[in-house]
Amino acid sequence: MTKQAIFETQIKDLPLVSRGKVRDIYECGDYLLIVTSDRISAFDVIMPNPIPEKGKILNRMSAFWFEQMNDIIPNHIVSTEPSEYPSLCHKYKDLLTDRSMLVKRAKPLPVECIIRGYLSGSGWNDYQNSGVVSGIKLPVGLRESASLPEPLFTPSTKADIGEHDVAITFVDVENLLGTSLAARIKEISLAIYERAAKNAIRNGIIIADTKMEFGIFGDELIIIDELLTPDSSRFWPLDEYEEGRPQKSFDKQFLRDYLLASGWDKKPPAPELPSTIINKTSEKYQEAYQRIVKKR
Repeated sequence: MTKQAIFETQIKDLPLVSRGKVRDIYECGDYLLIVTSDRISAFDVIMPNPIPEKGKILNRMSAFWFEQMNDIIPNHIVSTEPSEYPSLCHKYKDLLTDRSMLVKRAKPLPVECIIRGYLSGSGWNDYQNSGVVSGIKLPVGLRESASLPEPLFTPSTKADIGEHDVAITFVDVENLLGTSLAARIKEISLAIYERAAKNAIRNGIIIADTKMEFGIFGDELIIIDELLTPDSSRFWPLDEYEEGRPQKSFDKQFLRDYLLASGWDKKPPAPELPSTIINKTSEKYQEAYQRIVKKR
C-alpha cells in the first residue's frame, strides 16, 4: 500500500511564516517550527505530485548530519521531538513526528554555499562553456563527472520560489559579507563536505556536490535549513561510477532526467508525474537514507 504523502501542512494554532519549495515554517513562541512536506521541485518549479516519505527522510537525514558536524559548527535545532515542543503543537504530534524541527530564529546569510567535489550539473555546463566555475579556472581536459583536484567552494545567490539561483564568485561573497565572515563560511563548508564525503563513501555513496546555508543567531554563526540531503546534494552509487558520462543517482536528478526527456519547458505549471516516477523517486530517497544513516 502506498503511504499517504503530505503536499501542504495546516497548523491552524500557529502563524504561518512562509511556505517554501519543500518546508512550511511557523512561528512557535521564541522559536520557529519547520515542517518538511513531501513536495518536490525541479528546475526551481514545484511539482504537483508529492513524493511519499520524502519529507521524513529529509528531516531525519538533516538531523543526523547536523549532529555529525556539531564540533565544526553549531546548528539551529532546538528539538526534533514533538513532545518537547510548546503545548500548542502537541495535538499535531502525528503530523510532526519525524518531519519537523523546532529551531532558533537565525538571520539567514544571503548566499548558498555550494561545495563541488565532482564536475556535474551547472558546474559541468559552465566548465564546457568557459573552463571556469564560479570564477575558478579549472584544468583543461576534464570530463563530465570527473573528480576535481580538490573540492571547490562555488557559491550562489538565494533566489525566491520560481526564480533561479545565480552563481557568484568568492569575491562577490566577500563584498556581501565581509572578508572575515566569507572566509569562515568557506572554511566550514569545505570541512563539512570533506567529513561527509568520507562517511558516505564508506557506505557506497559519492557525494558529488552539496549546498548549505548559514545564519547568525545572536552573535554566533550557525548552520541552518537542511544539510546533506538528496534534495540539497548529488548522491551517486560508488559501484556504478564512471567518469565521462552522467551518473545514476539517489537524488532528484532522476526526476530532472525524466522531465528533460518529457520535453517540458521548465516553466510553471509543472506536468503531472506518473506513479512510476513518483514511486521510483521515493525509493531512491529511501535507499540513500538507509545507506548513509541506517548502516552506522
